Amino acid sequence: MSQNNDTKEEIQMTQEEVNELIKIRREKLEKLQAEGKDPFQIVKYDVTKHSDEIRANFEELEGKEVSIAGRLMSKRIMGKASFCNIQDRNGNMQSYVSRNDIGDENYADFKKYDIGDIVGIKGTVFKTKTGEISVHATEVTLLSKSLQILPEKYHGLKDQEIRYRQRYTDLIVNPEVKDTFLKRSAIIKEIRKFLDDRGFLEVETPVLQTIPGGAAARPFITHHNTLDIDMYLRIALELPLKRLIVGGFERVYEIGRVFRNEGMSIRHNPEFTEIELYQAYTDYKGMMELTESLFKTVAQNVLGKTTVNYGGHEIDLGKDFERLTMVDAVKKFAGVDFDEIPDTEAAKKIADERHVEYEKHHTKGDILNLFFEEFVEENLIQPTFIMDYPVEISPLTKRKPDKPEFTERFELFIVGREYGNAYSELNDPIDQRKRFEHQEELRAAGDDEANMIDEDFMTALEYGMPPTGGLGIGVDRMVMLLTESVSIRDVLLFPTMKPLQ
Repeated sequence: MSQNNDTKEEIQMTQEEVNELIKIRREKLEKLQAEGKDPFQIVKYDVTKHSDEIRANFEELEGKEVSIAGRLMSKRIMGKASFCNIQDRNGNMQSYVSRNDIGDENYADFKKYDIGDIVGIKGTVFKTKTGEISVHATEVTLLSKSLQILPEKYHGLKDQEIRYRQRYTDLIVNPEVKDTFLKRSAIIKEIRKFLDDRGFLEVETPVLQTIPGGAAARPFITHHNTLDIDMYLRIALELPLKRLIVGGFERVYEIGRVFRNEGMSIRHNPEFTEIELYQAYTDYKGMMELTESLFKTVAQNVLGKTTVNYGGHEIDLGKDFERLTMVDAVKKFAGVDFDEIPDTEAAKKIADERHVEYEKHHTKGDILNLFFEEFVEENLIQPTFIMDYPVEISPLTKRKPDKPEFTERFELFIVGREYGNAYSELNDPIDQRKRFEHQEELRAAGDDEANMIDEDFMTALEYGMPPTGGLGIGVDRMVMLLTESVSIRDVLLFPTMKPLQ
C-alpha cells in the first residue's frame, strides 16, 4: 500500500522542523480538547479481535463485525475514502475508511490523525480487490494522541544508541525486535516448564544481601537507612538456594536478576538474568545431562529445530555435547600437558615461555585456567562441556576424590562463550571454611572479586547438606544464541546506558 506525502515525513529533518511538527501535533490536541473530543479522557476500548486472529479466521469472520485497536502506521487519503494501517500487538491490519460510513465530521477528524496516534476501529471484515484482508470501518475512535514523530517510520530505526535508549520506539518501528523479545519470553517459559516437569520448585531469594556470595565478582553497594548497614545487590543466587537444600527442599530453582559492578561489552551488562538450580542426591554429571536436555528441549519447542546459525557457524544443539577435561583441552589446543607439570614454579616457567601473563599470587591451577582462556576458549564452537576445574578457582565445588587438586565442575561453551557453570556442590563445612579463608586472603591482598566468608551459610552447612548438583545458566546469553543476536543489549529490553546530559 502506497503512502501519500502527508503521512511520510522526511527521514532527514532538522531539529527545527521536528519541533515544528511536534508543535502542530500539540495544537491539534488542544483543538480536540476545546471541541470536547479529548482522547485522553477515554478510559477503555473493547477490542474483540487482533490482526492475526482476523487473518487466521477470515472465512469465519468475513462480513462480521470486529473491533481492533492499535497504532496508526500509515494513511492514504483518496478524497471521500481512505486506507490506513493499524499495528496491534500481533501485527498489522489494513482498514478502509469512508466518509459515507463514518460521517462527515468523523471523517474530517480522521484525515487530521497523525502517524503514531492510537486508534480504535469498529467495522466488518472483508477482502479488497487485490486480495488483502481488511476491516471496513463503521466507526473510528482516537484513543491517544501521539505528540512525537516516529523515527524513520518506513525504514526502521537504525541508530543503535537510540534503539537502546528508546526501546519503545524500537519496538514500534522494528518488527524483528518485537519478535526477539517474544522469543525471549517463550524461552523463559520453556525453561520453567522443563524444570517444573522434573519436579523442581521455583523460589525467590533476597536481592539485597549483607554478604555478596556465590561468585567471584565486584558487587554494587548500597545503604539501608533503618538498619544503618551497608548492603549489596546480589552477584549470584547460589548461597540462599543451597540453604534451602539444607532445609529439605530437594530440587529448587530461581530465575532472577543479578548485579555485578564490572565492565560492559556485547556479552556483559551490569544487571542480567540468571537461572540457578540445585538438585539433591546428584552430581555434576547429573547436571550435564540436565543442561544438555534443557538446551535441546528449549530450542526445539521455541524454534521448532535444534540448529541455529551464530557467529558464522551452524550450531547443532541436537547432537551429544562433547566432553573434555580442562587439562585435556589445554593439551589439545595448546600442546601443554599440565599433568606433567609438577608444581607452581614449573607452571610459571612454561607460562613465561608461552607468553601467558600471570600474577605473583597465582598457583599452578590458576595458570592452567589462564592457558585455557588464552588457547582453548575461542576454539570451542560446537557445544562442549569443559570439566574438572582446578580447586584454586572453584571455592564452592567438591574436590574429585581421585585428583583432589581438581574439582567436579564443568562449564558449557558454545562459539567460544560460556553458557553454563555447574558443580558437585561442596558440602564439607570444614573444607568450605578453609577455602573461604583463602578467598579472604586474596581479598586482603587486593582482589575485590574474591569471596567473603558467609558465617550463616557456614552454619547451614554444619547442619548437613546432602550430596548436591548445582547449575547456573546466563539466560541472556541463551536468548542471544537462540535468537541469533550479536549483543546482549539486543536481548535486554532496557540495557544499562550512561544518561545523556
